[in-house]
Amino acid sequence: MTPRADLIERLRALLADEPSTREVSVFGGRAFMVDDKMVVSVLKDGDLLVRVDAARHDELLRRPGATQAEMGAGRTMGPGWITVSAASIAGDGLSSWLDVALEHNRATTTRRA
Repeated sequence: MTPRADLIERLRALLADEPSTREVSVFGGRAFMVDDKMVVSVLKDGDLLVRVDAARHDELLRRPGATQAEMGAGRTMGPGWITVSAASIAGDGLSSWLDVALEHNRATTTRRA
């Protein structure tokens, strides 16, 4: 199994109990949606694109392996979009980043209701 495929399987397992989850192809990778909003996306190289609260963006960028997400070289995606290196999510780091993304997802769902 490739590292990318392994990461997809790990995310499926972590999101198994989450209601209203689906997978779609976006940003050249496999995105995981909860309540029709993207939570994370596994990128081609095994990195993880994470949707976070824009107010926490700078704080979260200080975590190991976190960088400003780009949509092509030099084109940043803006606050709330962070890329996390494959090495940083190889172990328990994946759960931590998924928790941050789900927290943001739930907060935006609550505001819409």
